[in-house]
Amino acid sequence: MPKPLIAIVGRPNVGKSMLFNKLAGKRVSIVEDVPGVTRDRVYADADWNGRSFTMVDTGGIEPGSSSEMLRLMREQAQAAIYTADVIVLVTDIRSGVTAADADAADLLLRSGKPVVLAVNKMDSVGAVDPDIYDFYSLGLGEPIAVSAVHGHGTGDLLDACISYFPPPEEEEEEDDVIKTAIIGRPNVGKSSLLNRVLGQQRMIVSDIAGTTRDAVDSYFENDFGKYMFIDTAGMRRRSKIDDKIEKYSVLRSEAAIDRAHVCIIMLDARDGVTEQDARIAGMAHESGKACVIAVNKWDLVDKETGTMERMREDIRRDLSFMSYAPVIFISALTGQRVPRLFELINFVNDQNTMRITTGMLNNVLADATARVQPPTDKGRRLKLYYITQTGIRPPHFVIFVNDAELFHFSYRRYIENQIRGVFGLEGTPIRFTVRQKGDQYK
Repeated sequence: MPKPLIAIVGRPNVGKSMLFNKLAGKRVSIVEDVPGVTRDRVYADADWNGRSFTMVDTGGIEPGSSSEMLRLMREQAQAAIYTADVIVLVTDIRSGVTAADADAADLLLRSGKPVVLAVNKMDSVGAVDPDIYDFYSLGLGEPIAVSAVHGHGTGDLLDACISYFPPPEEEEEEDDVIKTAIIGRPNVGKSSLLNRVLGQQRMIVSDIAGTTRDAVDSYFENDFGKYMFIDTAGMRRRSKIDDKIEKYSVLRSEAAIDRAHVCIIMLDARDGVTEQDARIAGMAHESGKACVIAVNKWDLVDKETGTMERMREDIRRDLSFMSYAPVIFISALTGQRVPRLFELINFVNDQNTMRITTGMLNNVLADATARVQPPTDKGRRLKLYYITQTGIRPPHFVIFVNDAELFHFSYRRYIENQIRGVFGLEGTPIRFTVRQKGDQYK
């Protein structure tokens, strides 16, 4: 059974994201004193008094706005309202009751969902600001005074929300959910791909680079399995990032890679592999993540015989450090080959978690050293005693040798290729630790 969902809504810049972060106990949403910083729905799990729940932070609701971006943000907020069990309307004591607050309250009342009214920026301790009584005029019942900065009143707010929750039931642990991060440069189609997968306008999509600023989680289940998709903000070179908000976005994207099991590295078919693409792919590789390279906008490429193979070869050349990653050519716009992505995600995740017995590994090692003799240096020959696997995500192998300095990179790559040739391990980097004889006793 899914956890109860609390949607935090309100007009722009009343402190929704700061309150969301305070309730979540960590910085999940980007907070900046600029209206419209939160554009998509951002989720976080939390618990209070033994009840676990999920919260969603939304962009500001401006019912009468004609701005295209604000209209899209309003649609995202309305989608969150539709799926929520309880809605928290956040208002601002400093600006009092505004026409936008009244319009938002009217929208929420018509939704038929339980609504809790939070009056934010009540930062003083002691007597309650009498202006709070003006908020009764919204028709949402008793307003709850809160301070997103200091945390005052958040307990009362959560108590009010929990009172509307359905009866608690045993919640299932989703151990078999594959966390999948969609990463890439700005405007390569990451949000379009997620919307295509989910079958709904989950993410704001526009031709403006940098529309997505937060890393956003979306649960999805189909015949292939259970997935948690993480759509991330596009990553530019740090030297090109001047906007303080965008710096936070890049850090959030890097954190999304760290907590993902699988990374879908999206490229623009019209551009090929750029320097920034290689840097982003390198982050996933260094983090040991299972990877799929998805070449998007394939429908916009003029094709002739061999076009796909030539581009595949170019990608292999430019991303030579991750030759293990499968390449798929897709169109998020038309849905071309998108279902095939699920098969690849499952496949590379299985490879990333593969365990190989020590006996099988040492049979491969013995055969490899018999085929190609280990190198020598100044009359001293490298000896490989045995190999064992010590971890997964990614597969991690420890090789015991007589002299680690003799185990040159080229021979290590040869041993890696022999292991891959026998066991596959496609779509995942592998790690080697080399220990000299006697190290295991230290």
